[in-house]
Amino acid sequence: MERLYGGEVPPLNELSPLTLAFLGDGVYEVFVREYLVGKGNCPVKKLHSRAVELVRCEAQNKALTERLWGLLCDEEQAVANRGRNAHVGHVPKNAEVADYHGATALETLFGYLYLKGETARLRELFSVILEGIE
Repeated sequence: MERLYGGEVPPLNELSPLTLAFLGDGVYEVFVREYLVGKGNCPVKKLHSRAVELVRCEAQNKALTERLWGLLCDEEQAVANRGRNAHVGHVPKNAEVADYHGATALETLFGYLYLKGETARLRELFSVILEGIE
């Protein structure tokens, strides 16, 4: 996945973890949607339901902590920890605080890797996540 817009990006260490998570949420969503569409035609309502299962905070936190954490280099762990420790304004009422922070960590990592242009690494990490659900 090459960067789609290609505009200027400030130095990544100057972007807040929540800004990276904002972008990473969209990047992760595209991976999930492409994965689901690749499985074949399906009613849109069913696609949406399955996508929600994969992108909800609990699933993202589990993916990070149980599947990815041991595979991350020190730099990636540091970026994810910045996201996990970020002060979020709210936590959705149907989410556990720890799950929400874990999901923010995963999204921060995906946003960071996307802006660095590390497409192969994003694919690799997403493949590991899929191994845990297929």
